[in-house]
Amino acid sequence: MKNIILMPMLLFSFITVFSQNSISFKISDENNKEELPGAIVVLKGTSNGTTTDYNGHAELRNIPNGEQTIIISFIGYEKFEKEYIFPLSDTLRILVELEADSETIEQVTISTTRSSRTVQDIPTRIETIGIEELGEKAVMNSSNIAMLLRESTGIQMQQTSPNSANQSIRIQGLDGRYTQILKDGFPLYGGFASGLSIMQIPPLDLKQVEILKGSNSTLYGGGAIAGLVNLISKTPENKPITEIMLNQTSALGSTANIFHSQKNGKVGFTLYGSGTYQFAHDVNNDNFTELPETKSVNFNPKFYYYFNDSTTFMIGLNSSFDERIGGDINVIEGNEDENHIFSETNISKRVSSQISFDKKLKNNQELSIKNSISYFDRLLQIPNYSFQGQQIASFSELSYYKKGEKTDWIAGANFYTDKFTETPKSNSILRTYENNTAGIFVQNTWFANKIINIETGMRTDFNTNYGLFFLPRISALLKINKHLSSRIGGGLGYKLPTMFIEEAEIRYFQNIQPIDINNIKAEKSAGGNFDINYKTILFNKLSFSINQMFFYTQLQNSVVLRENSNDNTLFFENADGNIDTKGFETNVKFTYDDWKLFMYYTFTDTKLNYDNINKQKPLTPQNTFGAVLFYEVEEKWHIGLEAYYTGYQYKSDYTKTKSFWRPGFMVRRDFEHITIFVNFENFIDTRQSKYETMVLPPVNNPAFTEIWAPTDGFVANAGIVIKL
Repeated sequence: MKNIILMPMLLFSFITVFSQNSISFKISDENNKEELPGAIVVLKGTSNGTTTDYNGHAELRNIPNGEQTIIISFIGYEKFEKEYIFPLSDTLRILVELEADSETIEQVTISTTRSSRTVQDIPTRIETIGIEELGEKAVMNSSNIAMLLRESTGIQMQQTSPNSANQSIRIQGLDGRYTQILKDGFPLYGGFASGLSIMQIPPLDLKQVEILKGSNSTLYGGGAIAGLVNLISKTPENKPITEIMLNQTSALGSTANIFHSQKNGKVGFTLYGSGTYQFAHDVNNDNFTELPETKSVNFNPKFYYYFNDSTTFMIGLNSSFDERIGGDINVIEGNEDENHIFSETNISKRVSSQISFDKKLKNNQELSIKNSISYFDRLLQIPNYSFQGQQIASFSELSYYKKGEKTDWIAGANFYTDKFTETPKSNSILRTYENNTAGIFVQNTWFANKIINIETGMRTDFNTNYGLFFLPRISALLKINKHLSSRIGGGLGYKLPTMFIEEAEIRYFQNIQPIDINNIKAEKSAGGNFDINYKTILFNKLSFSINQMFFYTQLQNSVVLRENSNDNTLFFENADGNIDTKGFETNVKFTYDDWKLFMYYTFTDTKLNYDNINKQKPLTPQNTFGAVLFYEVEEKWHIGLEAYYTGYQYKSDYTKTKSFWRPGFMVRRDFEHITIFVNFENFIDTRQSKYETMVLPPVNNPAFTEIWAPTDGFVANAGIVIKL
């Protein structure tokens, strides 16, 4: 009897064992066909799983007969899920190509290079900030992009005014005038118009920010000695999108933003508007503002017409109207008397048109025509002195792009005009100028093989005041293996002399002589960078990547501000030596399930090698560090803790400052149509006024300490985003 019972059990076990099946996969990237080692293959609803080997191969065994679902996942890619009926009729290895998800930076298509290649295939080193990170930074500061740039590796935001809160961008230790800021490839923020630009660009209508560091003058001309920042706007989609953001800060600042986009057949449009009101805010009770009273409005409409799938016409407008009053709180509140008379007023109007026509031709060819005209008016006023002027600038370009299997070509010509007219004042020196620059360029990208890509470019510019400039550039990408790659590049750059530099802004352009075009040479540069990038999967689940970059730039003919001892006026001249900036940036990223950890360290050694000195550039920290720990459940929770360290700096008199930390904490909760958020910025209240007096007497004619640390201290903000 016992044997009779055991026999069916043994027979069942025998049938079960021999009914188990297996399936083999080869898993690769959909875009570049590279194998993905460490991808996870799981039988749905069980713990039965395996991972791909170095060649992207995996075999999943012990699969029961019948209909079964296989799930394949890899960090940074969309999940693959498919049903199979076992036993399989075909036992050959199955090829699965995974699609990169929206957060995978390696699959981002770059606009700045004018090509349709992804960032992983471009020899030029480009850093991107995607729409997800832009959304996270927007809840921290919805009024401008200063925070977004400040928390990027190798970028320093230098506050140039204690009263207007104006900030200038510095890349790799070089002043803001050496960085070119573009909007959708249009140069709208140069010359006089660079004033207050960072403070007047809100982030809500942006879908991507592209940052190139080092000399990148082939496609966009002079001005990009330190680097280039291209702000890419959102474009219409088939589904209408409406977003409304309301934000309130503990520093008494209120911002409202609205964005709408829609595409109907051949017609599309985007509409963005924002308004900010900031009450005058005195953090340290010294009776002077750290945040000025601000009234700011932005309005950016764009219209698109799609003639067909290959032809698009766009016309748009970027406009901002801004009024800032900082200084003595008594004056701002209308309680002016003989001791309380100081205030700084900044009133600016910025209007820029954008027109583009893009035509896709046969055989992967494209033709593009662009034009913009910009107008900028600014009044800067303090007691007994005012400075006002208008800048009218234009940009026109015709470019041609051909994408080949092995070679891409970009060629074109552009023309820049820049005319500044100072409003006559009884106590000012007229510093009107006009610059016209024509340029032609060609760039070739050669995809030699799977290992090496090389990009070369040449640009020739002719300026009516400063003559000819030849700007060669070369970059190379080496894909050593699936985990390791390297880029190296370098080139020449130039910058037309301008009076709109940080030292002049601090002095309100007072008593400054105009640029003498007969005696001042254009600033020139030579530089390069080299990086190594490594990425892998640790313990089958932990994604790890590290990028180590080294940079060097030498700046010649630097335009510096001098004082004439005879009449106390200030004038410009070329320095008798060079500025050398060198250093390195280290970026590390870990990703595990819903957790992400970013860390960076930057070492910047910027030396002034003129006037018989060899010293570190003032207000330029050698050491900066940042870390961000982020927890994200898609479409639900976004929680971030960040900390940024700035090492000691030297003031202009070469006294040493303190080092400091600036931490922050953010929580965002997404619902179907509503997002709510709260952010605590600099919650340990780091501010310069804790270390020294910011305003020097007398009160009715004050002097201000150089700014090297945050001035506004701890600021909390909260708000809501409504998606319709």
